[in-house]
Amino acid sequence: MKIKRVLNNNTAISTNHNGLDVLVMGAGIAFGKKKGQSIDMEKVEKTFIIKDKATLNKFTDLVIDVPLVEITATEKIINFAKIKLGKQFNDIIYVNLTDHIHTTIQRYQEGIILRNPLKWDIKRFYPDEYVVGEKAVQVIQNDLGSQLEDDEAAFIALHFVNAESETADEQNIAYEITDIVKEIEDIVKTYYHTEFDESSLNYYRFITHLKFFAQRLLMGKHYDDEDDDLLSTLKKRYEKAYQCTEKIKQYIADKYHYEISSTELLYLTVHISRLVKNL
Repeated sequence: MKIKRVLNNNTAISTNHNGLDVLVMGAGIAFGKKKGQSIDMEKVEKTFIIKDKATLNKFTDLVIDVPLVEITATEKIINFAKIKLGKQFNDIIYVNLTDHIHTTIQRYQEGIILRNPLKWDIKRFYPDEYVVGEKAVQVIQNDLGSQLEDDEAAFIALHFVNAESETADEQNIAYEITDIVKEIEDIVKTYYHTEFDESSLNYYRFITHLKFFAQRLLMGKHYDDEDDDLLSTLKKRYEKAYQCTEKIKQYIADKYHYEISSTELLYLTVHISRLVKNL
């Protein structure tokens, strides 16, 4: 492969046989090299093919200043996440997570430690992603020698929640989603004066529904109002659950200026009735 651009002694951009730009990394791989010269393939330790030009440009700007060992650790974390979560991610995860880990290590070296007030809620609502965050903290300690607080597991978990989003509009709202889910869950707990079995299937269904509801709220989307008759029936059948749902509706309207549709009220009522049926 021929060098297209030298970034630093350890990193260069080349072009593969399919004409795609490839970020190649390795100790001293570009030392003393110039554009048009060949890459010594025996020195190549990592290659990245990022098809989106804007994302590649961001990653390119980033790796100029980020040590190779941090990029390698980040890739290890992402590969673990792909297996653990069984998903492919938007390529922007390489930019966002590398940058996050790099700046976090710098912050810790300066004695600046950020706390995550939603740490336990992120752990509850996104348990698989949180496990990835815990793994990331472990990798950072073992590979980079930086010992981070478990707050970072929650921050890193949200990067993977964001990376699972399908569109740009859906990205970077995971923290807000977590906050809304917690608020609604607290309303239900207060109304029924109880805690819930967080290992139960009904709790999982309830929280999953709230996540998607919060996402719709933040994006200004609604279910169509097509279930007024069924909602009228459920008002009578699940009277207390519906009254709880009305409290949620009022809270959301007051704080977020968002009108919950009758279809949404129906779903919330059903989920709440299932959640509390054994109380």
